[in-house]
Amino acid sequence: MRILVIHNQLWAHYKSKLFSEIYSNLSSSEPGSVFSVAHIALHEASRSVMKDDETVKYDYPYKVLFNRSLDSVGFKERVKALFKTFNEFQPTILNVTGYFDYAQVALMVYARWKGVKVVLSSESSTMDHNRSPIKEKIKSWIVSNANAFFCFGKSSADYLLSLGVKESQIAVKHAAVIDEDIIRTHFEKAKKAFDQDLSAPTKRQFVYVGRLAEEKNLEMLIETFKSLKEKPAGADWNLLFVGDGPARKSLELLSGDYLQNKSIIFAGGHPWYKVPEWLAQSDVLILPSKSEPWGLVVNEAMVCGMPVIVSEKCGCAEDLVKDNVNGFTFSPDNKSQLENAMQFFAKHPEKIEPMGDASLALIKPFSSKTVAKEMVACYKSLG
Repeated sequence: MRILVIHNQLWAHYKSKLFSEIYSNLSSSEPGSVFSVAHIALHEASRSVMKDDETVKYDYPYKVLFNRSLDSVGFKERVKALFKTFNEFQPTILNVTGYFDYAQVALMVYARWKGVKVVLSSESSTMDHNRSPIKEKIKSWIVSNANAFFCFGKSSADYLLSLGVKESQIAVKHAAVIDEDIIRTHFEKAKKAFDQDLSAPTKRQFVYVGRLAEEKNLEMLIETFKSLKEKPAGADWNLLFVGDGPARKSLELLSGDYLQNKSIIFAGGHPWYKVPEWLAQSDVLILPSKSEPWGLVVNEAMVCGMPVIVSEKCGCAEDLVKDNVNGFTFSPDNKSQLENAMQFFAKHPEKIEPMGDASLALIKPFSSKTVAKEMVACYKSLG
């Protein structure tokens, strides 16, 4: 087999972990196979301030087609570079990572014409955003050019089924992976240090991790936390925000006195591998987004053995959150539902540890090693 993966950007640490696991699995199970990833660019423009870091290991064969931002690479440039890479590599299996890039769609059609099997990796779900009938028909035609599919979770699999994909074509349904080894290792180290620090705060803590932006529904989270603090059960709880973004100033103003007395804390932005250090200081993760294709921070929290409260509009909710087992889901339009979920943990802190254990069990199918093994099995079936 000769497997060529097309991926948008090199600076995507969790995908690099997955590619490394795929390459390792192929090397041991199919030593005669050839595997390579063609990254179109280094990063997205919105990530230009981020630096590639030493924690990411690129333990797989790859090339970067353009040493600049993805947004700066035009359609004609992409098509030319992708077709050149394809013809030079001569794959027997092509794995593209999205149907939103028409340069990759063109390559899909060309690959099928050449008799090459095509795998489409999809992160989209029915909850992403509003869709038009015309666009859905176009997507149905696009996906008809693929032989097999890798999906982030059930929500993305259901979306593909709605576009006419057969159930038997969906080879992987748990492709939303993280680097669980690094996340867990950093968490355990930070947790041990935090527990041994006699000066560390003793209050319980809800935590949000991500961009501070309007679509994340953080205004409602703050207002809900304020309501919780007015009740006896909420007295011993704080709310921590890890991340930065355009809404920070307005959120700080909304926090009012709770910001001054440090019941609401803004920790600022931190690299992904530093996030476990903040999770180690917290008890329950909250992701209240109005819309979220997946929400990998939920994976991160669950790998660390934490309960989660997640908006039902997040793609991960159906796969990863079981109400009253490892957390709760809620409507992002319903403040009382979120408050009830937060009150549950405030009133029953003894439930935090067992529900965190349930998170560890539920996240197991999303192990990068397990998913890589399933993807290699799909490649073998096509090859």
